[in-house]
Amino acid sequence: MRVFSIATEAILETDQLPQAIAPGCFVWVALARREFELMQSEVQAMLQSLCEAQLVDLHITDMLNNQLPSHYDYTSQYDMLVFRRLAAGSTESDLSRPGEFLHLSQTKAGVNALRRIDTSPVAFAVFDRLLLTVHPVDCAVRDSFASRMLAAFHANLLTSNARVPHSPADLMLRIVSQMVDGYLNLRRDFTRQLDQWQSQLLRPDGRFSDWGALLDARLMLHHLDEICEDQRAAIQDWTDGLEALKHEGLHSERALELLKVRSRDVLEHIERVVHHVRRLEQSAETSVQMHFSAQSNRTNAVMRTLTVLTAVFLPLNLITGFFGMNFEHFAFIHLEHGLEATLLLMAAVGAGLMLFFWRKRYLSGNR
Repeated sequence: MRVFSIATEAILETDQLPQAIAPGCFVWVALARREFELMQSEVQAMLQSLCEAQLVDLHITDMLNNQLPSHYDYTSQYDMLVFRRLAAGSTESDLSRPGEFLHLSQTKAGVNALRRIDTSPVAFAVFDRLLLTVHPVDCAVRDSFASRMLAAFHANLLTSNARVPHSPADLMLRIVSQMVDGYLNLRRDFTRQLDQWQSQLLRPDGRFSDWGALLDARLMLHHLDEICEDQRAAIQDWTDGLEALKHEGLHSERALELLKVRSRDVLEHIERVVHHVRRLEQSAETSVQMHFSAQSNRTNAVMRTLTVLTAVFLPLNLITGFFGMNFEHFAFIHLEHGLEATLLLMAAVGAGLMLFFWRKRYLSGNR
């Protein structure tokens, strides 16, 4: 558990649930999913004391569900956003060890990047002066974002309001933006892996054998496209909800404009991820089609060559078969130079046919 009290002048961190919120500050309470499951009563009591509201039971169930897709919901007291981030592991700690991550064996080196994609949901409950986040245990996004804030403060770099989140909603959007940037950073690995497969698929003298990995990658890209669509729908619903805040007058016009700008920025980043994923899907599909087209062309070239050879030897077989007939009186066989004449005739017929097919470009690699 990590708890931050954030103000323009300072950022303080504790490991205890807050008892009060100082004037001019807001609180960020970051809990691991197992911690939140064990501390539900304490968290609900804190929210009742500080925000005069509690989480709805259905929202608590959503926060504890590690298979939930990205979505947005709201009540009159708070907004809730579930956003799936890239996951480094595949399991969490058990109830006897809250806040600890049960490490599994890592993926072996050399396995393509597309097959290592995994996601895990992060839940945000946004109150007026408190942000409650429920993360997977190994959430590097939370730790890296918190480290950047604390490092900037200790380095005396927090000198302007632009560097400090001015509200829980602003903080949530910054964390979500960092999650989306993680998807954007995968583009290099995606492109490198598919470029490698494309070069193998289009190699004229090679055979592609990694069909299972390619199929898994295409399925994973399709799954990633669905994840990004859910993310886009959730952020779009959140952005639409900002209009209700404007009409209700719960935030200043300047604060709402900043939230809208950050929301549009997150949407734009998600759009870039979706565009890149779909382009990779099309590229993979095109590479497979080109591979089979090239295989078909090579097969046609081989069959054309075999057909030409068959056409050349057919008249030669006819000549040898004609002179191989067992007639007692066959005048041409008894000639003194009959063998030489037959060989010359066969050579002339073969050369003439080869010249004919060469002129027709049946023997060349390109047609």
